[in-house]
Amino acid sequence: MTQPFELPNFYTPYPARLNPHLEAARTHSKKWARDMGMLEGSGIWEEKDLDAHDYALLCAYTHPDCDADALSLVTDWYVWVFFFDDHFLEKFKRTLDREGGKEYLDRLPAFMPMDDSAAVPEPVNPVEAGLADLWARTVPHMSMDWRRRFAESTEHLLNESLWELSNIHINRVPNPVEYIEMRRKVGGAPWSAGLVEYATGSEVPAAVAGSRPLRVLKDTFSDGVHLRNDLFSYQRETEDEGELSNGVLVLETFLDCTTQEAADSVNDLITSRLQQFENTVVAELPALFLEKGLDPKACADVLAYAKGLQDWQSGGHEWHMRSSRYMNGGGAAADSGAPWSPFSAGGLGTSAADLKTALTTAAAHRLRSSTHVPHQEVGPSRIPDIHMPFTATLSPHLEGARRRIVDWAHRMGILQPQPGVPLSDVWDEPAIIRYDLPLCAAGIHPDATPEQLDLTSGWLAWGTYADDYYPQVFGRPRDIAAAKVCTERLSAFMPLDLGPTPEPVNALERGLSDLWTRTAGPMTPEAREAFRAAVDTMTASWLWEIDNQVQNRIPDPVDYIEMRRATFGSDLTMALSRIGHGRQVPPEIYRTGTLRSLENSAADFACLMNDVFSYQKEIEYEGEVHNGILVVQTFFDCDYPTALAIVNDLMTSRMREFQHVAAKELPVLYEDFKLSAEARQALDGYVRELENWMSGILVWHRDCLRYTEPELRHPPGSPGWLGTPTGLGTSAARLFKGALAGVG
Repeated sequence: MTQPFELPNFYTPYPARLNPHLEAARTHSKKWARDMGMLEGSGIWEEKDLDAHDYALLCAYTHPDCDADALSLVTDWYVWVFFFDDHFLEKFKRTLDREGGKEYLDRLPAFMPMDDSAAVPEPVNPVEAGLADLWARTVPHMSMDWRRRFAESTEHLLNESLWELSNIHINRVPNPVEYIEMRRKVGGAPWSAGLVEYATGSEVPAAVAGSRPLRVLKDTFSDGVHLRNDLFSYQRETEDEGELSNGVLVLETFLDCTTQEAADSVNDLITSRLQQFENTVVAELPALFLEKGLDPKACADVLAYAKGLQDWQSGGHEWHMRSSRYMNGGGAAADSGAPWSPFSAGGLGTSAADLKTALTTAAAHRLRSSTHVPHQEVGPSRIPDIHMPFTATLSPHLEGARRRIVDWAHRMGILQPQPGVPLSDVWDEPAIIRYDLPLCAAGIHPDATPEQLDLTSGWLAWGTYADDYYPQVFGRPRDIAAAKVCTERLSAFMPLDLGPTPEPVNALERGLSDLWTRTAGPMTPEAREAFRAAVDTMTASWLWEIDNQVQNRIPDPVDYIEMRRATFGSDLTMALSRIGHGRQVPPEIYRTGTLRSLENSAADFACLMNDVFSYQKEIEYEGEVHNGILVVQTFFDCDYPTALAIVNDLMTSRMREFQHVAAKELPVLYEDFKLSAEARQALDGYVRELENWMSGILVWHRDCLRYTEPELRHPPGSPGWLGTPTGLGTSAARLFKGALAGVG
């Protein structure tokens, strides 16, 4: 069978290694699978099936340094998870027995108790028997924090099988962002990362397990593993299985390009994700260690974990190159029928024979992302035909809110320089009038009372002011230390008990203190905690922007999309939308994949829309590296119009995903959780509020003056041009300005 594309040159800078205990793991895992009832008589596998799969070889590649007992236990986990996948397929997917599948999945968490001495139910099938045995053998070696994290990732992996069953006949190719997120859920790599902690004997300390750097390490690892598998499995999945969820097919469809071009782009994305992994290790982990005060052993554990993820990438690639299951010419050992030997020609590590070419390609990606020249003239932002299926309506209280927001900003000190803070002349009264944040609030909350509209206007004004303040005050002088101090203080102005706060020393603190008091007072403790977390997420994301600015580094596309939701304040403004009906909806509903898909698709539409309108402001006048169009230009090495078209297509696809989730997936969620009529009504109302959120934001972007050429040429606090730019490539601009002064 002819291959549909040539495999690209992979970025594989770290050679794969093979664990010497491979044969012991093979022998052990076969006996274990038989003892658990997975082989003869299971109706799922026979011994020959397990031999052909050779999960011991996969684990020996991906965990090259662990001892024999650890390798055998890890191999048993992989035997179990692949058996579960095939068992669920035969028992429930093929029969479309969703009710039976949900009952089957609901029993499995009981076999992962946190307490070692807790009793578990009597297993009724090989999946339950295997999980009970594996959990009992694994958790005595691990902390309670790891147990909770690994149990959660296992439940997510299992429960996504139910999502697949619900969506098996949708017959739609997902958009790229949707696909990346979905693939992490159903692909299992986040679950594999938990076993890396066990196999390396290096558990991630609880103090940093939830931090951005550790999340990025897991996500980049997962994306690299999954996208690599998509390249090798494309032919089997698309030609034999009719599968629509494959990264190559996703880009082939989205970009309307050839299969080879899509495969090359997937490989470029793998390279970008691996380089993001490397950048996180080098640039973010040291700062995290200092911030959290980790001792040397804890630091060594995190680094050993990172190395374990790296080993998994290299070993997984080598296994794909050798397995006859995938599109690789039949596998490195499939040509002669002879037993594979690591010492044969084409043995271990030779998949990197064209490493020079691969590294050259990777270097080009890294060079483009780190050598952008700021303040390039791009001309007025080009606004495409933006797909908006919802009609915006405006609050009748808009005019009053416009007057009151100016008064509030004066009282908070937002419209003047901050005492003793250079470059803090960010806004003045004409600017806040031109920016017209109440217009945005009036579209987001058309049914708000005057008090509610003022509160939303205040949050939008505060967030937009802070978004201008951080790059101006901290980004231009590259003062990350001062930015961190400022961010840490902001959190102190949001006490969960509504108790006393420090004395505000600037407009940022004063405005936040006022808004928090007015917003958090009526909230339940749970809602208050979630709301503060949303604000903290936004302010922390501004530090990420300054870090990239200091490095002059254009972000990786996936990292950009995911962080853009935070820098835009999406969670904050969506949290405002929940006020009033949070008590009617169980909090676990908001944590489901369905709700996150709904919110993320809406957020991405709004964030990318902002990037479209603000392109000239950010690229030409501010020297920014954070703009979706610039990210696409850098990744695809294309021009502005081409990147704009890609971004607009992504906005459209995210909007259509939002509509799909609301129409098709929410009703299933309602049934799964047996929600009351009141809860269903509240969630239906939340969907309408998100529709208002997107349509209202579009109206604001089109009608406010924040992004127009006159505004950019005459910003607040400046009689003429936007000050003197600083940073890489701006010396010529300063010389030119000086020459004009000399001509006088």
